[in-house]
Amino acid sequence: MLRFQCAPMTTRRAPLILQPDVLRWARERADFSADALARKVGVKPERVLQWEHSGAISMAQAEKVAHATHTPLGYLFLSYPPLEPERLPIQDFRTRAGAAPPQPSLELLETVCAMQRRQDCLRAELIETGHAPLEFVGRHHHNGNYAAIAAEMRKTLALNADWAPAQPNWSSALTSLRDALDAAGILVVFNGVVGNNNHRKLNPAEFQGFALVDEYAPLIFVNNADFKAAQMFTLAHELAHLCVGAEGVSALESLLPSANAVEQFCDAAAAEFLVSESELRDFWPDAAKSGDPYQQVARHFKVSRIVAARRALDLELIDRATFFDFYNQHKTQGTPRRPDTDSGDFWNTQRWRIGPRFAAHVVRATRAGRLPYREAYALTGLRGDNFDPMPEMMGGFVNPPGLQSVDKIAPMAHNALNDTDCGFRSNSDRPGVSAEIHSG
Repeated sequence: MLRFQCAPMTTRRAPLILQPDVLRWARERADFSADALARKVGVKPERVLQWEHSGAISMAQAEKVAHATHTPLGYLFLSYPPLEPERLPIQDFRTRAGAAPPQPSLELLETVCAMQRRQDCLRAELIETGHAPLEFVGRHHHNGNYAAIAAEMRKTLALNADWAPAQPNWSSALTSLRDALDAAGILVVFNGVVGNNNHRKLNPAEFQGFALVDEYAPLIFVNNADFKAAQMFTLAHELAHLCVGAEGVSALESLLPSANAVEQFCDAAAAEFLVSESELRDFWPDAAKSGDPYQQVARHFKVSRIVAARRALDLELIDRATFFDFYNQHKTQGTPRRPDTDSGDFWNTQRWRIGPRFAAHVVRATRAGRLPYREAYALTGLRGDNFDPMPEMMGGFVNPPGLQSVDKIAPMAHNALNDTDCGFRSNSDRPGVSAEIHSG
């Protein structure tokens, strides 16, 4: 059992004696060197080493350490560091060559938990307001026909077989796809940082995206710091996971899945969804005659060139050496100007950091007095002067297809104290909810 030392009633500058091992654990947990932590809290590195040798630190300094390392302050008063490493609250399939999954970063852990809180809140809101569950979630099995799943994915999103060729380019197709996902009742979030903290980047080398499976509020998260060229495939792959109701953390290195059977099935369904095998086999002979067959495929199917090359590899139209050579040269295609924003415009960035469907329900619930504003601020990362004008600044953001218009602000809505089930619960306590994460 973990035991807390009692903090004495004293001034914030009076010395405390904490456990050196706990202070060192907090720093290492945040993946900081002594020099890095010293810069964060505004002291010399020698002071950090002194804390970790003697445990002598003031309350003010302990608060700075807790804030800098994203550690709950109470943890610093433990008698010894937690023995168990922090794990994702969802299954982790980011395994290669039989090795154990890598320890998740604090950024990944916080992002997953934040999205689970959003999902829990929206699920409760949808049930309370009489919405029906979505039929496509978990409807299929990963041992089925992946081509049939791809067809079901298009049906779910109300997309014709030629939806992509009708787009002017693959970037427009990406926008069209995420709009279709949102309209189908799926929460779609694109973010490259933790919440709205642009100083805490999400590492695309650690994960590319994840899906939280729920029959009322399925959610897809895409790491917006990842290459734009890969994000279309991530969206399709996550949708396949929702369709089969599969949970777990995934690894997509060079757009290739792990050896896990579920991952390989969802990967195949996503590839078929974006580039049909029969159509590509018919199209490839002419494309191969051009100087750049991947560009020809990309233009026709409105995918990035690396997705086109990956699909050619799937169908053994090219070998692995050819694919990896092309991938390494072109993987940065469409890299964002800055990994922590969508386009540099605040409201356009917030549109997909929050997600249109989720924002619509949050605004509606707060204006109806069902959701306290303090909860809405915590869930969206916006507050006051930014939260109130959200409907006007984002236009159709708060009225996605299938939802009634947002009501006018209810009297005294800002003071409403209704209890709403928006707190984090463990996966075992979240009925009908499962999840998966992608790692690149």
